[in-house]
Amino acid sequence: MNRLKERYNKEIVPSLREKYNYKSVMEVPKLEKIVVNIGCGDAASNSKMLEAAMNDLEIITGQKPVATTAKKAIAGFKLRQGQAIGCKVTLRGENMYNFLDKLISITLPRVRDFRGISTKSFDGRGNYTLGLTEQLIFSEIEYDNVVKVRGMDIVFVTTANTNEEALDLLKGFGMPFKK
Repeated sequence: MNRLKERYNKEIVPSLREKYNYKSVMEVPKLEKIVVNIGCGDAASNSKMLEAAMNDLEIITGQKPVATTAKKAIAGFKLRQGQAIGCKVTLRGENMYNFLDKLISITLPRVRDFRGISTKSFDGRGNYTLGLTEQLIFSEIEYDNVVKVRGMDIVFVTTANTNEEALDLLKGFGMPFKK
């Protein structure tokens, strides 16, 4: 059993039940999934860029990414409807907890001048979005094999009803929020 899942069951659930007065264990918010997304606008002109981004994402998450396509055509960006412009991975269960553990304990501390992540990136429904500027902070990525340095979005989807509950949940997992 993963160490974060164990911490959730033994520490986070009792503390959240006590703080928010939940009657049932099923009311306690939980982490549902983590979605990691890389947008490749330059994939419209060069398909090798999308392949490189998908390869990087697969190395980081350990799961095969899915290409995301443009919903509508935008002439100014030379973009056609249905054209592949990014990739994403949805992590659930064991893979999700492994990725979260790696993100909290290894990856985020490697960021230069790291002072914590913002508490303002909640969407009002208990989901949190974290934007990273480069994929090089992940230890699996080798600097020599990188085609282009690109950022990514990591979305933590929870069952929490409010931002405060989701913040307490993520703090319980050990997310390094700014003081």
